[in-house]
Amino acid sequence: MPFFRRRLLSVVAASALVMFPLGAGAETISGALAKAYQNNSSLNSSRAGVRVRDEDVAIAKSGLRPRVSATGSITWQRSGGTELNTGQFGISLEQPIFDGFQTRNNVRAAEAQVQATVESMRNEELNILFDTASAYMNVIRDRQIAVLRARNLEFLEEQVRAARSRLEVGEGTRTDLAQAEASQQAALAQLSAARAQADASAATYRQLVGEEPGTLQTPQPLTGLLPASLDQAVAIALAEHPAIAARRHQVDAASFSVKAAEGGLLPRLTANAGVSTRYNNYLNDGPRSSGAEGSTDSASIGLNLTVPIYQGGETSARVRQSKESLGKARIDVDVTRDTVRRAVTAAWVQYKSAVEGVAANRETVRAAQLALDGVIEEREVGQRTTLDVLNAQADLIDAQINLVQAQRDVVVASYAIASAMGRLSPARLGLQVATYRPEEHFNAVKDKWYGLRTPDGR
Repeated sequence: MPFFRRRLLSVVAASALVMFPLGAGAETISGALAKAYQNNSSLNSSRAGVRVRDEDVAIAKSGLRPRVSATGSITWQRSGGTELNTGQFGISLEQPIFDGFQTRNNVRAAEAQVQATVESMRNEELNILFDTASAYMNVIRDRQIAVLRARNLEFLEEQVRAARSRLEVGEGTRTDLAQAEASQQAALAQLSAARAQADASAATYRQLVGEEPGTLQTPQPLTGLLPASLDQAVAIALAEHPAIAARRHQVDAASFSVKAAEGGLLPRLTANAGVSTRYNNYLNDGPRSSGAEGSTDSASIGLNLTVPIYQGGETSARVRQSKESLGKARIDVDVTRDTVRRAVTAAWVQYKSAVEGVAANRETVRAAQLALDGVIEEREVGQRTTLDVLNAQADLIDAQINLVQAQRDVVVASYAIASAMGRLSPARLGLQVATYRPEEHFNAVKDKWYGLRTPDGR
């Protein structure tokens, strides 16, 4: 192979390590994260779940609100030659006065559950944003690997042509040609697999972001959000991670649920009032003769006191069950803390390893490229075989792919650390997107007494 041809292939192969060119319309990772924050179906479902939970507060508050109902009935009877029409209409009011503090504790439990759900939604935001960053980098990595595989196939095709030419002029052997052809076919299969993996990564990106990946701009690691040490990262995570905050709110909700269950053992006092009208109309057979007619108006008001004595053990069982739920919620806080600590540590170690891996793999690529060039030169003068060239090329491709993987791992691990600390939020990332504010819906419905329409008009 002429020297110029060899150098050209070397430059082309090395250029594949540079992530795709930055065109005017290239998508940035911040743009992809913003689109995922707005469009991701799983995240929107989580937000809808928060709105569903908001209504539990209004439902709990209804426990001490009045209940007004209207009743009415009409009866027609015929006996012999007499018809009897009766009717009754009325309005009743029931106002709970004291329910053993159940409503108050149910409201507090519902509010704590709302806060827990909000924190769970924030945790879902962390996961979606991290998954999007990972998918973004996977697309870049797999596209690069596909480019490397394609360049490798071109190189091996050139080796097959060169081996065949040397065989024709008596300078090579059939073994050299067979080895080159075998490597060519293996490279073809690897290229097909690489392109399939790139398509799969693009599909994952489409699922998270809501659109197909175009030209993607190479991001830098998220070093601005990373602390100086692992201990600092763990401390931040334990203080700020929304998964831990959600568990704490669930402990509060469980505590109020215990008090609400204990309220079932206390007396209840209810005020009742009502007005009604009843009328009777008698009709006898004959020429429109009529019997006695009359109506009666009535009104009532009173208090109803209920003192529970024994409910078959149901209330006691509910109290015990609530206490066990409270104990489980407290244990879940410790479980989540341990999980978060492990996630931070794993991400931190992966980040440090990937940073070192990038530096090491750059040197490996440089050395492998020099080795390949040297082996090709030595083969030209009969000191090396075609197999030596193929082995050197395989070493170079492996080194280049390892470098691409390490570059991807550095960026992804930096986002993993930020996510594990609970700081992978639109505000901290500086995303150009309107932040979802769950308190707006909560404030709109928590004290709502009536109305079937949701705050958005549905």
